[in-house]
Amino acid sequence: MSDSFAGRVVAFDDAVGLGEVERGDGVRFPFHCIEIADGSRTIAVGTAVSFVLLCKLGRYEASQILPV
Repeated sequence: MSDSFAGRVVAFDDAVGLGEVERGDGVRFPFHCIEIADGSRTIAVGTAVSFVLLCKLGRYEASQILPV
């Protein structure tokens, strides 16, 4: 799946590098900090982002996360 989606970061824990983005329809997808495309490894909760979905271990996760 390579479609880009718009969403917002709804959770992020700097200590473990894990977070969640919520797509416009309310569906949430987890992500790891290595998926933040600008290389920063951190992102603020509430940031509007674009992302693509990547199937990992049988579930979809957010990837290529870019602040908009």
